[in-house]
Amino acid sequence: MIKLYWSPRTRSFSSLWLMEETGQPYQRVLVDISKGAQKAPEYLAINPMGKVPALSDGEATLAEAAAICAYVAERFPQSNLAPPLGDRRRAKYLYWLFFGPGCIEPAMVQLATKIEMNPTAAGWGHAQRVFDVLDAALTKGPWVLGDAFSAADVVIGSGLNFAVRLFKMAPSRPSFERYIDSCEARPAFQRASTIAAG
Repeated sequence: MIKLYWSPRTRSFSSLWLMEETGQPYQRVLVDISKGAQKAPEYLAINPMGKVPALSDGEATLAEAAAICAYVAERFPQSNLAPPLGDRRRAKYLYWLFFGPGCIEPAMVQLATKIEMNPTAAGWGHAQRVFDVLDAALTKGPWVLGDAFSAADVVIGSGLNFAVRLFKMAPSRPSFERYIDSCEARPAFQRASTIAAG
């Protein structure tokens, strides 16, 4: 059985939400980062970076929220959380799946710390551009792939919820509010929120 290593109020939420979207059984293993459990040798054997989330599936182990989402979506294709190989939507799916950690997360840090970066030197460009691109995509909606909900929405939705609503690190926009509302309306999101709240 898949084991999901997680901690509340962290990027673990996207992995919890995705597992709930699959409808498949899994075991949650709480990693108490307030007590340093992520530094224990047993946990470092699963994720040498000492961060949450992480996942084990038999002998396979991995970390990084977007990688977990990609793995789980392909592990349970019956959940329809990823366009299959050969599907024309696959390119955009992969783009948005990695836009979260590659662009949204650094843009949030840029806004929160007020660090000025040379847009040509920063891998994400500039925070304003990141949110403009996301705004344009979400205005078309309802999901990042149009009518099809996918694991990419879990990554993007979790990031936006974190940045806009929970920690107010990024300014809200009408498309963001509509999108986050749609994410929050999903039963799997609600179950994950209940789990994360303890």
